[in-house]
Amino acid sequence: MCVDPRAFRGYTSQVTKDQGKRGGRGRKKGKGAPAKGSWGSLAAAFGAVAMLGALLYGSFKAEDPTAAVSPEPASAVTTTPPAVTTAPAPAPPPGKSANGENWNDAQIAWQGYEAGMARAKAENKPVCLVFYTAWCPHCRNYANVFQDPRIVTRAKDFVMIRVNPDDEAAIGDRYAPDGSYVPRTFFLAPDGALMADVHAPRPKFQHFYDESNPASLLGGMDAALRKLARPM
Repeated sequence: MCVDPRAFRGYTSQVTKDQGKRGGRGRKKGKGAPAKGSWGSLAAAFGAVAMLGALLYGSFKAEDPTAAVSPEPASAVTTTPPAVTTAPAPAPPPGKSANGENWNDAQIAWQGYEAGMARAKAENKPVCLVFYTAWCPHCRNYANVFQDPRIVTRAKDFVMIRVNPDDEAAIGDRYAPDGSYVPRTFFLAPDGALMADVHAPRPKFQHFYDESNPASLLGGMDAALRKLARPM
């Protein structure tokens, strides 16, 4: 409840006027003494003033915007940034490397050098050792030769090893009788001995088999098996 202060001022003015009139009459009648009943009127006026003051105080206290105000608890603020999910690079198709080469991993059991040499010795199988690099376009073309069904069948008679000389330079240097070009392919006996006389029919770069004709590599594989007197 709110009380307008202007109504309070008007009421007290009227009370003051009434008191003056009554006091004047009382003085005239009583020769200076308060008129009968004037003390009661004064007490009533003070009572009204006290009541209005109490009402005004109660109204002001109710309207006081600072009364009994307590701060609300601060809500928890998350400062951790949202997780950013980075989509992984799409996987290459089966048997195909990230740079576009397809060495037919799904059908040919390619080995690393150390593991392959140990396997050849343990299984008494010859080795077909291929050197390649990721940046060589001829290597990418040569990789397609290994899709040929005849190559896939013949590869089962060999331990197939593939080496990137950019990553394993010492191995690359070990097999470079006529240069360190790529791609180049060698045939080794099960004990690791190089079959130096098994190569492509060309005067230079003899270990560079035709990159687009599977028959070229197939001829080298057959020659290595004949040298070891293995049935084809």
